[in-house]
Amino acid sequence: MRLLSGIAAALGVVAALAGLVVALNRLDEGGVAATPTPVSPSQRAELARRGEYLVRAGGCVGCHTERGGTPFAGARAIETPFGIVYAGNLTPDPATGLGSWRSDDFWRALHNGRSRDGRLLYPAFPYPNYTRLTRADADAMFAYLQTLAPEARTAPPHALAFPFGLQASLAVWRALFFRPGSFVAEPGRSAAHNRGAYLVEALGHCSACHSRRNAFGATASTLDLAGGLIPIQNWYAPSLTDPAEAGVADWSAADVVALLKTGVAPRGSVQGPMAEVVARSTGHLSDPDLAAMAAYLRGLPVHAQPDPPRAPAGADPHGARLYGEHCAQCHGAQGEGVAGAMPALAGNRAVTMDSAANLVQIVLRGGFAPATPDQPRPFGMPPFATVLADADIAALLTHLRGSWGHRAPAVSPLEVARFRSALVR
Repeated sequence: MRLLSGIAAALGVVAALAGLVVALNRLDEGGVAATPTPVSPSQRAELARRGEYLVRAGGCVGCHTERGGTPFAGARAIETPFGIVYAGNLTPDPATGLGSWRSDDFWRALHNGRSRDGRLLYPAFPYPNYTRLTRADADAMFAYLQTLAPEARTAPPHALAFPFGLQASLAVWRALFFRPGSFVAEPGRSAAHNRGAYLVEALGHCSACHSRRNAFGATASTLDLAGGLIPIQNWYAPSLTDPAEAGVADWSAADVVALLKTGVAPRGSVQGPMAEVVARSTGHLSDPDLAAMAAYLRGLPVHAQPDPPRAPAGADPHGARLYGEHCAQCHGAQGEGVAGAMPALAGNRAVTMDSAANLVQIVLRGGFAPATPDQPRPFGMPPFATVLADADIAALLTHLRGSWGHRAPAVSPLEVARFRSALVR
């Protein structure tokens, strides 16, 4: 009898937890439907034009376009630590895309992370950020996507390890780590600052990369911009609040705008995934929006990380020789670079950051600034993956991190090998 009572109590707890999970996954879904407002053809065209701008600002084409495929037709494989998620088709094809969707369905996907058929969406689609978009912006984005040429393209089934592919598991994850929300302007801040916050935190979903993730793949919050290693890609998205990494509190607004618009500024340049962001998204934004993003980023609280105990890199004659053979011609004998063309390495935060991930990736893959309307043919650096062995790259980077007053730790061949393994994925 006591055993039966214990089992009944355990079942009751399980049922209560299941009910709580269901309830948490239904939060803020009661008001999804909206009465459509009749619009004229000219108003519809204007709405779509605004939506095109917002879709670009949101970087949607990057994930929803397979390499060499039709823009927005989906099926691009997105690797995660839990398996592969395939991006959906955003063209208005009625069978495989958004052709049979209503604006209410699209809003629910962005705001609640739930598909038209009720399925929960995986957070590789950054609805934890998009949930804070306004309904007006979501409707404009949907209006633009409906103007695209339909493309029949079915994404393959997600290939996730057990139990991550189960809707029940995803429901538990969401109960723990996701709540629908909305953007609230910060009182006492300028309109530009709040517009920049909206672009960075919600539409631009910057925390999806610039934040650490826990063992379950969740970020601390959409406001956490303290930096983190991008899973699988093995690029480090530096902290936007730390002046030793990518904080810009002491930059001029003009320099921040230049970096977002062209990928190159007097005190830094972008590479890797951020170069794609500039090329496909921020490089096309309006000057007022770029200025707003700059105002927000410059106003972030400064959270400098204390330097951990570490042995600075010492002199490395082999690395110095490699630098002279392969790097000095462009970057200068003293790492001074060439203004507007080749970045200086002396005093460069990318060289001295605690994580050497990006340095290794640039040497292996090459360094390529984004091609943008303002800078269509930027200078680039060739890859050295087939030229230098792991030990050579480690020696070269150790030389950079210990020269010209730098006191960053050495790089080991094992560290280089770990990042090189990502090249063959």
